[in-house]
Amino acid sequence: MYLRLQAIADTLDRLAETTGRIIAWLTLAMVLITVAIVILRYLFNSGSIALQESVTYLHATVFMLGAAYTLKQDAHVRVDIVYQKLTPRARAWVDLLGTLLLLFPVCLFLLYTSLDYVSSAWAIHEGSREAGGLDGVYLLKTTIPMMAVLLLLQGCSMLLRNLLLIAGHPPLPVQDNPMDPER
Repeated sequence: MYLRLQAIADTLDRLAETTGRIIAWLTLAMVLITVAIVILRYLFNSGSIALQESVTYLHATVFMLGAAYTLKQDAHVRVDIVYQKLTPRARAWVDLLGTLLLLFPVCLFLLYTSLDYVSSAWAIHEGSREAGGLDGVYLLKTTIPMMAVLLLLQGCSMLLRNLLLIAGHPPLPVQDNPMDPER
């Protein structure tokens, strides 16, 4: 049972890792598009609403879909004056309770409240309000429930890992896990 739970957590971690690595490339696209916007504006006295909106879309996508990766890397901002002094088992309890009492309820609330909002945008294929803007506002809005789902999945991985640690099963390195399909 322990190895199966470890394998599930590893799979969920790989999903967050893969998503984060793919999403990270969008930051390069943002930089290149921003350079193009500046060159167009200051060298050619020209502009493009679609290019400007694309930077906003990319930034929102990186933020929304990169949140689970950031959670996996334990890179979210937190005050850890007390947390850092706790034992690994006590930290696992704090993380477990935080996942159950904060992360899951917030993600479920976001998922529930965003579904009508997103489905309405899809129903009309909502586009930009600006002339010459991008037509994919409905796609951008879709990142809201996607973020909630990705965070829920990463939260499940954290939950499993913390339960295993509390039960006295320290995590195995991924390469030592016999249930790992990538072995």
